[in-house]
Amino acid sequence: MSTAAIRSRFVTFEGGEGAGKTTQIKRLGDRLAAVGERVLLTREPGGSSGAEAIRTLVVSGDPTRWDAMTEALLMLSARRDHVRRTIDPALSDGQWVLCDRFHDSTVAYQGYGGGVPLSDLATLYQIAIGSLQPTLTLILDLPVAVGLERARARSEMRPGGYREDRFERMGTKFHEQLRSAFLKIAEADPARCVIIDASFDADTVHAAIVAAVSERLGVRL
Repeated sequence: MSTAAIRSRFVTFEGGEGAGKTTQIKRLGDRLAAVGERVLLTREPGGSSGAEAIRTLVVSGDPTRWDAMTEALLMLSARRDHVRRTIDPALSDGQWVLCDRFHDSTVAYQGYGGGVPLSDLATLYQIAIGSLQPTLTLILDLPVAVGLERARARSEMRPGGYREDRFERMGTKFHEQLRSAFLKIAEADPARCVIIDASFDADTVHAAIVAAVSERLGVRL
């Protein structure tokens, strides 16, 4: 059954390192395209030329190169460019936008993990982005040790001689804080967030995501 009459949706994928967001966002995009939807896949930090330039500054290099507030300012700068140049135009055009990370990651990483007051992050978001919020957020959850092992296994050298592993190298305690943060975010906003157990195989996780999208957004996949 085609879902072409359904209005555009903004769906974000969140979770710790190695949770499988990149794999699952592509699979959901393929599933939606198969029923006739126009879908944009994007990511943060990144998703526009300016935001991709900022991404390299944030996700590579020594873990101590930025403090948490500097990271937050960089993330919000990248997000503003991403929303203005990529997300808003796609939503206005009636497309589904599936985004690998969004502001919940800033709240988790720089807020709960880095100590930036959540009220400050909310103010920065209002200034930079405004009222835009995801329609649905899928939080892929799994034990920290499993996620970090997966992330290290996939790590590869990028053109230019760097790896995007800065956050992965911040230590187990930091990543335990992140996992707890994402669960708190989901608990605080159950109307928007769904927790997906990402410790299973990719097919099982995909099935859970399809079920959540179908139930929450009223689309038959």
